[in-house]
Amino acid sequence: MASLYFRLYFILLCIVSFNLRGQTPIPTAEQLAWHDQEFYLFVHFGPNTFTNVEWGHGQESASIFNPTALDCRQWCETAINAGATGIIITAKHHDGFCLWPSAFSAHTVAQSGWKEGKGDVLRELSDACKEFGLKFGVYISPWDRNHPKYGTKAYNDVFVGMMEELFSQYGPIWELWWDGANGEGPNGKKQVYDWARYRAFVKEKSPSTLIFSDVGPHIRWVGNERGIAAETNYNMLDTVGYTAGAGAPGSDTLQQGNRYGQSWIPAECDVSIRPGWFYHEEEDGKVKTPDDLFSLYLKSVGRGSNLLLNVPPDRRGLIHPVDSASLMGFRMLLNQQFSTNMLAGQKVMVVSDLPGGGHSADYTQSLTDDDDQSRIEMKGKKVNNLSIMLDKQRAMNCLVLMEDVSQGQAIESGFVRIYDENGINVTTIPFTTVGRKRIIVWKTIQHVSRITIELKKCRKNPVWRSVSAYQIDERFVKGE
Repeated sequence: MASLYFRLYFILLCIVSFNLRGQTPIPTAEQLAWHDQEFYLFVHFGPNTFTNVEWGHGQESASIFNPTALDCRQWCETAINAGATGIIITAKHHDGFCLWPSAFSAHTVAQSGWKEGKGDVLRELSDACKEFGLKFGVYISPWDRNHPKYGTKAYNDVFVGMMEELFSQYGPIWELWWDGANGEGPNGKKQVYDWARYRAFVKEKSPSTLIFSDVGPHIRWVGNERGIAAETNYNMLDTVGYTAGAGAPGSDTLQQGNRYGQSWIPAECDVSIRPGWFYHEEEDGKVKTPDDLFSLYLKSVGRGSNLLLNVPPDRRGLIHPVDSASLMGFRMLLNQQFSTNMLAGQKVMVVSDLPGGGHSADYTQSLTDDDDQSRIEMKGKKVNNLSIMLDKQRAMNCLVLMEDVSQGQAIESGFVRIYDENGINVTTIPFTTVGRKRIIVWKTIQHVSRITIELKKCRKNPVWRSVSAYQIDERFVKGE
């Protein structure tokens, strides 16, 4: 009898496992819009800017914060010209200093020398973002090396009170960034973060706000600070049993996601334009070049993630000219490298297998037109191919694939085959997940006459959003 019960239990477990694997998580409307944001700026700014350190100790005098020419409109203008779609600012880093006059802390701009204690960085940036049409996001670290209540239950009330101020005074807040760092406070104790309470508060106060942390619930960390996503990048993640910070999944899992993850939690790639996150004058000669930034774009946005690029203001409160020049060069590269879609207007043959056997072949221009709302669903169980016969031969080395992820992520693996002027398959490039966008590069092939995209494994019927091809500079083809 015990053996029978065991067999029945095993069968039931297999059925439950199969059903869970058959489910495909889908993004919320807010997450779907987030995917299309692609690239935006991080702004690390605070006392560390003036003490020349990365992690402040919380004992720094608030008076040290005193930018001489702070101009958040300059930040926004720089972001717009760089092609960024939003700005996320470190409203409170680990040192506990608040860039707004919080009633829950005595370590804020109100105690600083800036504007005789009457300034408010969040107010200025929030207003500037509205003026320039940029998304406004806030980083707020739960670790506080200054607050006397840190390390006690009462601090959770403090942290929620601070978030209440953020949402009621500076909203709408598009993305809320939680750093999972957890160290000692001034009393030598660590805080037990009430993550469930924090999440519940934000959900009630601002349900459209997207929350970032190692485990979401809406956006996950990519597992490194190099700005690089894994080539296999699932937008799904399992979070049961994990927490932000030390309790997060391993970096490999964060990079790749979970193939059968139960929640839609896509990866965000954070990286600084400088070696450090805060401004340091000695790093003025170490700013990433436009080429560096373009390469990061290929390995972040080009692998289905979003790129969060940190650009720290200097002690004046301005984006430094060196950083700005690099950003403008990056924007020029994006425009130049992706200016001419060699597949624009080309007919695409969509090949799928039929239920009763054989294959269907339909022609469409929906994937190569200028209509971003065009979609093509492929319904084959074994065969799902796109074939593009070019109207004239072209040199190319870059293919951009976009999957419609509104109903989930479907594509898991496939091949791109490139044919020369004689119709010979001269290059075959394997790829894995596509997601919102996948950029595939190869050594330039002259006289390309045909391209085929063959899907080998899909979780469900894939829906294509667009397919485009380019000839980018060969220096960007060499990759990691």
